[in-house]
Amino acid sequence: MSNKNVMASLMLALGLLLAGAGMTGAQSVGVCYGRNGNNLPSQAEVIELFKANNIGRMRIYDPDQATLQALRGSNIELILGVLNDNLQALTDASTASNWVQNNVVAFSSDVKIKYIAVGNEVPPGDAKAPYVLPAMQNIQNALTSANLQGQIKVSTAVDTGLLGVSYPPSNGAFSDTASQFIGPIISFLVNNGSPLLANIYPYFSYTQNMQSIDLAYALFTSPGVVVTDGAYQYQNLFDALVDSLYSALERAGGSSLAIVVSESGWPSEGGTAASLGNAGTYYANLISHVKQGTPKKAGQAIEAYLFAMFDENLKAAGVEQHFGLFTPSKQLKYQISFP
Repeated sequence: MSNKNVMASLMLALGLLLAGAGMTGAQSVGVCYGRNGNNLPSQAEVIELFKANNIGRMRIYDPDQATLQALRGSNIELILGVLNDNLQALTDASTASNWVQNNVVAFSSDVKIKYIAVGNEVPPGDAKAPYVLPAMQNIQNALTSANLQGQIKVSTAVDTGLLGVSYPPSNGAFSDTASQFIGPIISFLVNNGSPLLANIYPYFSYTQNMQSIDLAYALFTSPGVVVTDGAYQYQNLFDALVDSLYSALERAGGSSLAIVVSESGWPSEGGTAASLGNAGTYYANLISHVKQGTPKKAGQAIEAYLFAMFDENLKAAGVEQHFGLFTPSKQLKYQISFP
């Protein structure tokens, strides 16, 4: 082969490598698919809508069989949820084994299940809190028995309410009550190489502390640095919240853990600062921002899931009904596009 052809081959290989790297970054954004509405499209239509909009990752909150069937062969990566109401039952090993057989093994050949979220935002003082870790352990053991432990990671989804200190981000720490709950879970995640799933909502942080937080800081539109924290500079609240959680993990023995943002969104109506304009700005900026990483994790693309696919009219009245990217008639509400 001539030098010219060798060079051409090298350039082609490099191009393919870079394209692959770009594709990995593009896949850092997914969308949460909740079904708490009585006017939503069928599960098969929803999967087609994901594919038509190049959305390569999905989170669902329970092992809905019609959704799992529709995902077969789609190549969409999935966070599969365990409902909080099912946690106690899964503290029984045989029940957990059956759950994994019916909802994971039965689909593992052609559905790309990436994580299992065992519970969502279970408060540390809740009656269900003691069931989270045993359920995680039983699900993990069942996956290992099925030889899927390397393919699927077990975690739980938390919110930033576990933080006793969140400002500045480098001082992030779990509250005493939360530490007793999350400490053993962090050990489990470290031992199994699983990430922590975290629901990150600048919207709620802003509306609960408007006297101290500027709207632009919450919407990624601040023209300059807002918070300087040692070597780190923050221009948006999303990064500050994620890094506060990273700092808390470091203090709790979880410095090796990655955070997957399992929910983040902004409502289009129903409350303070909830408008189509603000929501569209937030989602568009979040999509473009996550590939950059946070100041503590610069250059490390954040795997993030936008909340949510649809407005869900059976949720509590107010903002909870208005987080959808799409209307129930499958129309995109905002001028945004997925990579």
